[in-house]
Amino acid sequence: MIHAQRFRDVYAECYPRVLAYATSQVGRQLGEDITSETFTVAWRRVDDLPRPALPWLLGVARNLVRELRRRDGRQYALAAEEAQRIASSGRGETADVATGVADREAALQALASLSAADRELLTLIAWHGLSPKEAARVLGCATATLTVRLHRARRRLERAMDAVPAAHHRPTHRTAAEGALT
Repeated sequence: MIHAQRFRDVYAECYPRVLAYATSQVGRQLGEDITSETFTVAWRRVDDLPRPALPWLLGVARNLVRELRRRDGRQYALAAEEAQRIASSGRGETADVATGVADREAALQALASLSAADRELLTLIAWHGLSPKEAARVLGCATATLTVRLHRARRRLERAMDAVPAAHHRPTHRTAAEGALT
């Protein structure tokens, strides 16, 4: 009973400030999730809560925000790699460093233009390495539905890659004859 009362006191005192911190870091919706997770940790470790508890709680919230950003960064990078793979499929030429940088920038721009649902779907397949059947289970849909959605997401990604400004596309390689003319 003492533990429950200690938790209630800490919650009542610190909730608004933990929520304000988390919201300032990741926005309202995710801030509420981070705050909820923070107090879940506090409940499990109520015996370890220092006095005052706020700095400790903000440290927990900070770690949760960092973990969220780390996961999102990995997800974004791997989805960008999938975008590059799709965009470069069928190209038989060897790439140099400048081409790789230009391709990556184009892929990131194209990926950013897609809906969150398309990014999530491409990421489940490319980053997490799930099969269509497994990804369908994660998303709560039939495998056939997911396969259609995946095909459409890949087509939208290809169109987005085509729409990226020309400055971000691969540099064209000039032949020796063209170089001699200039």
